[in-house]
Amino acid sequence: MFGAAAVGAPLSALAQGRCMRTFGTPACNTSPIAAVFSPTGWKTVSLDHLAIDVADYQKEAAFYVALMGWRLRSDDGNHAVLDIGDWGSVIFRQVAASTFEASGGGGGRGRGPVHTKVKSFCFGIDPWNTKTVEAELKTRGLTPVAEHDGKGFESFRVKDLDGFDLQISNLNGLTKARRAAPAVAKLSAPLPFEPTGWKTVWLDHLSYGVSNYKASTSFYTNLLGWKETYDEGSQNECLMGDVGDIIIRGGNPLAPDAPVREARGIDHISFGIQPWDTDGVKEQLEKRGLRAQIDTSTGDEIHVAAFKSYHTVTPNGYNLQISYVTKENRLALPNAVRPKPTNQ
Repeated sequence: MFGAAAVGAPLSALAQGRCMRTFGTPACNTSPIAAVFSPTGWKTVSLDHLAIDVADYQKEAAFYVALMGWRLRSDDGNHAVLDIGDWGSVIFRQVAASTFEASGGGGGRGRGPVHTKVKSFCFGIDPWNTKTVEAELKTRGLTPVAEHDGKGFESFRVKDLDGFDLQISNLNGLTKARRAAPAVAKLSAPLPFEPTGWKTVWLDHLSYGVSNYKASTSFYTNLLGWKETYDEGSQNECLMGDVGDIIIRGGNPLAPDAPVREARGIDHISFGIQPWDTDGVKEQLEKRGLRAQIDTSTGDEIHVAAFKSYHTVTPNGYNLQISYVTKENRLALPNAVRPKPTNQ
């Protein structure tokens, strides 16, 4: 079994943001800050891949194939590449369990040791010109490291404001591979349970913890063309073009009494699936011995909530969120939790 089957209490609305109930107070200052640099004019047009270190990459890969409908593209004995539908990829990389910090589980909700961590993400941008991209990165004080494969894929790695590994690429990597041919490789590990038949159709959100959410929001919106949806005082949800959404969470430099936040990286990811049936998804998770922790972000009962999701746990302890969000209703979460002034 991968986790307790019991649903348990719904996640608190405060899981969505520290300032959700105190919006507009000094500790939740939503004033803008000066841009960290000028806009590049680039647009994020593709999720080439997420790179995830894991203690047992084969079990993790088999889990996502069975639960989320992902497809294995390749497995070289050290890492596996999986397609998420035709719109994204994940690379699970084998590392020793001892490399992970001791942890009681994501968010302290009894998930057990976490032996997996998102190490980097790679986005395809438009327009692409290798020399121009490199020059623009250097102009903004970044130190690009070229990573080209000699077969048409070109990219640069840079560190963001908290040292997280960001890879910026053209569209000739896994984005091109997904378009050229379906993933048909065979898993080396058995499926952990009967496939659900679900399809992962959308990147609902990356939950990205940073030290200064305002500065990080400025960094990504100006570098990659992401768009803000709201500033809550402790986080800002952004649209990553038509790729998906990201919630940038962390410290607020304009609120001196606010808690100091350390960068914690991508502590969970929410994927939208189809078909969605609120009770059916819960039933299918529990049938497989998995946690089905309700999260509506607003605390509303899940059947009437504007945002519907469950948290579960992967074989290596990662906090996986499964939601009903698709590209068509991608604003369901920001619209549901967008805070209003306390005097309204």
